[in-house]
Amino acid sequence: MRTPPAYRCGAGLGAAMVAVLIGCAGNPPPFLAAPAAPRDAVETSLFLIGDAGEPDPAGEPVLAALRDAVAIAPGARLVVLLGDNIYPRGMPDSTDPNRAEAERRLSTQISAVHELAPVLVLPGNHDWSAGGADGWDAVRRQERFVTSRGNARFAPANGCPGPVVLDFGIRLRLVVLDTEWWLRTGPKPAAGVGECVPDTPAGVTDSLRGALRGAGDRLVAVLGHHPLASGGPHGGHFTWKDHIFPLTAAVPWLWVPLPIIGSLYPLARQAGWSDQDMSGGRNVEMRDSLAAAFRVRPPLLYAGGHEHNLQIIDGDDARHLVVSGAGRYAHTSHVVAIRGTRFAAAAGGFVRVDVLRDGRVRLAVITADRAGVGSEAYSQWLDTTGALDVGRQ
Repeated sequence: MRTPPAYRCGAGLGAAMVAVLIGCAGNPPPFLAAPAAPRDAVETSLFLIGDAGEPDPAGEPVLAALRDAVAIAPGARLVVLLGDNIYPRGMPDSTDPNRAEAERRLSTQISAVHELAPVLVLPGNHDWSAGGADGWDAVRRQERFVTSRGNARFAPANGCPGPVVLDFGIRLRLVVLDTEWWLRTGPKPAAGVGECVPDTPAGVTDSLRGALRGAGDRLVAVLGHHPLASGGPHGGHFTWKDHIFPLTAAVPWLWVPLPIIGSLYPLARQAGWSDQDMSGGRNVEMRDSLAAAFRVRPPLLYAGGHEHNLQIIDGDDARHLVVSGAGRYAHTSHVVAIRGTRFAAAAGGFVRVDVLRDGRVRLAVITADRAGVGSEAYSQWLDTTGALDVGRQ
């Protein structure tokens, strides 16, 4: 899948070098807020929040804002946790001294809203033990914990890649993927290992095509953890701090200047050092496979987290791209506008998608302040033209 290049921030060799080293902060086009839909016109409301896996024990502002928004939403409601639900390494074994804190981190997210709406939990790379050898066990432990809670579901199950098809209301189809399955090199369900169907990248791609073709008159939202385009660090966009003070990425207070040497880390990531970044080989292969499946019947939107910021981007094979990985108020990452960006902010919050009874779809970005009060920072009516075009090949 083609990743939109960054906006230009100048001309000439000097500006090009700066853009390569630290990224260039373009400006999204101006927007007019979409009028709020009448409450009785809303059929379903979908809330998308990711990377909330270390909520503040004293009270997480983003979750407080989410609860308030869900409580007053009309129609049917669904809250989706887009992965990285337990930092740093997912759900440990029951004998592990960190088990109680891991349970608290996940329980806090589910408990914030589960009395108001069902909760759908997707896995992210940290839930797979951040690449550790016990990742498959960790993700299954998290699944067992989620399913023991009321009004919550974990999908895809058993570490399988999906797709899992969930029809929500009469107009929306959700297609759920475990994108970390594609990127993981350690033990996982695969051909001859585990009981997943499908269990190969080609099989997943083919099943995804079937889920899209079979949607009928429903609009389709594909959900995973990893984004398909991004103006954040996973998309190769870094700041001067990353080059001069690289140790702050691991220890926020460690402001040790390492000029030139410090640039090796972001440059290595831009070159494909990690498959968690969009430049990584497995990541490229995954996005190419998803793009091939999407072409048979483009989904209305693809939503992921992974980046600790909020982005709305005009897509290619998926019409709209959502990055909603800012589920913790005090943990956000740098973001710039790339081509197609409509909104980008390093702020805690979440995304809301309202599907109206007449088929229109309104998207809004809600940011939270320190007191847990949410405010609508961006909104638009999604372009559903062609979203039901099953003839595109």
